Amino acid sequence: MNHGTPLATFDRASGPARHPAGAAHPPEPTEPGLTTIHMAGQQVPVVKGGLYDRFRSNPPLAVIAAEAPELDLSWFKQLKKEKVDIGFESFSPNFYYQNSRVTAIFTADLGRLRSLMPARVLETVQPLQVWPGRGLVALTAYTYRYCDNDSYNEIGLSVITNRPGSTSFGPFTLLCQSMSNDFWGYVLKLPVDTELARVRGVVGYNLPKWLTEINYRETAQSVVVEVFDSVTRELDFTLETQKLSNLSGKQTLVANSFTNVDQQGQLTSGYSVSRQLSHASSSSAKSVRLTLTDGSMSSYIKALDLGKLVKYEYVPKFQGALYAPKPL
Repeated sequence: MNHGTPLATFDRASGPARHPAGAAHPPEPTEPGLTTIHMAGQQVPVVKGGLYDRFRSNPPLAVIAAEAPELDLSWFKQLKKEKVDIGFESFSPNFYYQNSRVTAIFTADLGRLRSLMPARVLETVQPLQVWPGRGLVALTAYTYRYCDNDSYNEIGLSVITNRPGSTSFGPFTLLCQSMSNDFWGYVLKLPVDTELARVRGVVGYNLPKWLTEINYRETAQSVVVEVFDSVTRELDFTLETQKLSNLSGKQTLVANSFTNVDQQGQLTSGYSVSRQLSHASSSSAKSVRLTLTDGSMSSYIKALDLGKLVKYEYVPKFQGALYAPKPL
């Protein structure tokens, strides 16, 4: 790395690894256990008899309590759902009852980050500059084990920005966002491993989602996430992070908002709120290992010129509410 002392390990393999034997591809509509629904002019495969098949984003909490009695649903009881039209009929917020995530925040080339953001967005928000020529990106792996959209995995790559309409003061703005647990960003990439999550994200939330294979597994010491190229179906990159031992059980609410452009070219903003039930963070060089290949997303990440690991967040237990976007 050319910018500061690296606090994370990057591996650049000579080429894509072969597809692992026995790994499953994203499900096809004809696979057993699936049924097809109509959404936004598309035929979308969903789990037959799953939450989405039965309730279309509005399951009664009594059903969730009966199916997963071990979950604390008290937070969701405080939130009110509203019917919305986001290119299809849905309800906002969308509930995520049992989830985990790991996030690695790196410095990256500021000029490159700006070049990847639409001009309309740059008129409203800017990438945070932590020092001359360097901005910040967040690479997050989510596993949604139980939610209104059944279950799926997702990988987010986002530019950290200021809040719309506010002045960016670089690291001071980041500090303020951290202290208030209110973060803003622009999403660059957001692959998922179910067609339901892809269609809902693209049509309903104006997010850059596509369907690919994402393997999530845990060992005694780490979380390992493998992301595959959607075209070649070969391993694109691997994110391996430590399970931190200094977990806090203090319940913390964290807001993550995003600014983007809808299909009509208008600026929109959406946000999610996470109720973190178990969490820890670190900046140790041993916390994160990112292994890149010659795959398409690996190449995209390499072009960002990642540098110093600013922060690693390990959140093995959280709940979430995702709100529909609105005009900015």
